Amino acid sequence: MTELLFRDDPYTKTCEATITAINERGGIELDRTIFYPTGGGQPGDTGVLRLSDGSEIAIATTVKGDGPDGVIHVPAEGQDVPAVGTTVTAAIDWDVRHRLMRIHTCLHLLSSVVEYPVTGGQISDGKGRLDFDMPEMTVEKDAITERLNELIAQAHPVSVGWISDEELTAQPDLVKTMSVKPPMGQGRVRLIDVDGCDLQPCGGTHVANTSEIGPVRVRKIEKKGKQNRRISIEFSE
Repeated sequence: MTELLFRDDPYTKTCEATITAINERGGIELDRTIFYPTGGGQPGDTGVLRLSDGSEIAIATTVKGDGPDGVIHVPAEGQDVPAVGTTVTAAIDWDVRHRLMRIHTCLHLLSSVVEYPVTGGQISDGKGRLDFDMPEMTVEKDAITERLNELIAQAHPVSVGWISDEELTAQPDLVKTMSVKPPMGQGRVRLIDVDGCDLQPCGGTHVANTSEIGPVRVRKIEKKGKQNRRISIEFSE
């Protein structure tokens, strides 16, 4: 079991950790980590594990391991992996992570502006998208762009909370995603609250205030099936 530091503080850039396991493919498990594993449409973090002698192991990506809190740090090819018990300093590529946090938070705003069920989504460096169960084209790029930038400029606080499995079952409207259901069975589910804008289960990393997102624009709206519309956003700076 790994202590997931990014859940409580996504702004932590480094941490001390101990290697607890190496899997058969060379993946590294730590007792605690700031690296977010691929999931919920958000890519896994990259970065380095720094050893006491100053050498570094480049981490190409991070994926989920066994159990709800399992995290595997995947080294870039051609590197020697240190032994179990080795102490390392874990450091994420902060510039990339921060851009992912900004886009992820903006997609929460997008899901509140476009009031249709979400059928899918993806986050990448500097851009992202949501797919909506929208039978007819009832939205316009410029109108969505304007509304998103209004919400961003209004500086809404973003906070993390928790809800029990039973409470979530009693409030099904909190779940906007049709294709991906929040993980249940652990007794509680993590909630992201964009104050006055959006409240929904989410395990990803987000900025603390919408003003941190910066200007965005709707890049395109595409028809992806009879009732599916894909809205893609990107930073406009």
